[in-house]
Amino acid sequence: MASDDAWSTPSNDALLLSLVSPSPTGVKTVGHSFHPKFTYPIFGDSEEIFGYQDLEINLRYNASDMRPNLSITYSKKFPAVGETEATDVDGILREFLPDIAFQKKKDFETGIKSPRQDWTPPGKLATTFSSHGNTFEVWKGNLADLAVKQVVKRIQILVPLFIEGGSAIDVDDPDADRWTVFFLYQKKEASSDSTSNPYVFAGYCTVYRFFHFRLPTPPLSPSESDVEKATLAQDFDLSELPCRSRISQFIVLPPFQGKGLGSRLYSHIFEQYINHAPTVEITVEDPNEAFDDLRDVADLHYLRQLPEFQALRINTAVAIPKAGAAPNNIVDRAACEAVRVKAKMAPRQFARVLEMHLMSTLPEPVRPGISPEEKAAPKSATAEQEHEYRLWRLMLKKRIYKHNKDALGELEIPERIAKLEETVSSVEFDYARLLIRAEEQLKDRAEEQLKNGGEEQKKIGAATAAANGSAANGKRKAAEDGDEPVSKKARVEDE
Repeated sequence: MASDDAWSTPSNDALLLSLVSPSPTGVKTVGHSFHPKFTYPIFGDSEEIFGYQDLEINLRYNASDMRPNLSITYSKKFPAVGETEATDVDGILREFLPDIAFQKKKDFETGIKSPRQDWTPPGKLATTFSSHGNTFEVWKGNLADLAVKQVVKRIQILVPLFIEGGSAIDVDDPDADRWTVFFLYQKKEASSDSTSNPYVFAGYCTVYRFFHFRLPTPPLSPSESDVEKATLAQDFDLSELPCRSRISQFIVLPPFQGKGLGSRLYSHIFEQYINHAPTVEITVEDPNEAFDDLRDVADLHYLRQLPEFQALRINTAVAIPKAGAAPNNIVDRAACEAVRVKAKMAPRQFARVLEMHLMSTLPEPVRPGISPEEKAAPKSATAEQEHEYRLWRLMLKKRIYKHNKDALGELEIPERIAKLEETVSSVEFDYARLLIRAEEQLKDRAEEQLKNGGEEQKKIGAATAAANGSAANGKRKAAEDGDEPVSKKARVEDE
């Protein structure tokens, strides 16, 4: 009998996904086909499929409504020997895909060739933006909406394939209305080709609403408490209760990655919940490091638009004690908390972004950077500048120690100090990297806005010329309550 290797295929290589759309000659792939990041939740930890040679598993999606179609091909299949038999690929995937995915290839292609030309993504249009010369739309819906539920059922398999440790949503949950779904679509120019729809699925995000009950301050009197109980006993809208809104799943498909779309989608979702009165805090479920980067930069951009955040400064009048606890008033705590509550950020996330921003305001001679030249030839700094940097570093060190107190407490004092210093230096480097990324992102968006503005000006000029009968030319880029761990379980796919 041939060796197992001859009959074993890496499941990440065997599975190929693609978005397709109808064309006059059949169907065509939109963008490029792509392989998953992970398949161990489906095919086991080894990510190997036994029993086939030249195995190909093609999962195609209609680019607009994400109707799936699965086809499995191979040149040879292992003949069963006792209890040893080929992996039941079809049977395994039926646990992750809706029944419609298993219709015949011919029926799938026939079905998507007769689309409704007026079809639009489920939910309501939330926003439209341009990126790299393309138009994108974000559609917002609730999982209680049957149209939203249908699309989510079709794309659920993307979660284990692209989010490490990710799990599918129970779309039949009685509390399905707590789930809000944001669909990201590219909208192409209208075509004379009657077989195509202008919408192309690019990604999506789910947000879950946790009720957030807070004790009144001061406590209610007995009479007031009785009134409140009577009120709660009556019918009222649960959606109006205070809540935490948690981003749970976040995916931008590979053909659309590397274009800043993830950042644009996150920023829009953040803005939605900033303006959502019942939401008291916006959190993220177990983000991976890439999503942390996206989030940190987006949150920094948002906070820097708030005058009260820009007003936060290091109090250089604070003295650093030679021994004892670090001072608590390096930055005005009450002012920080007021901004954090207004921005609806979790304490750890707000602290990180504040530290990053304050680092950017440090005097240039003491500001940490990532350039090797800066480390090789440090610039001279005054005693006042050194003191300001020490205060900032002490604030950072205090937070990191507090969140890692149990782990650090198991170390001997010299080792504890060394480990803390090492972590602080690593965070400094990380902040410097993110600040550079934030500057580059602002520059790119400014250039794109200028370009888009120029195009709009040209259109206005052309319209004016047409109206006047003359020619005209328009003129014109770790988990919420954790800290800086060595590694984190990733559950959110970045841009």
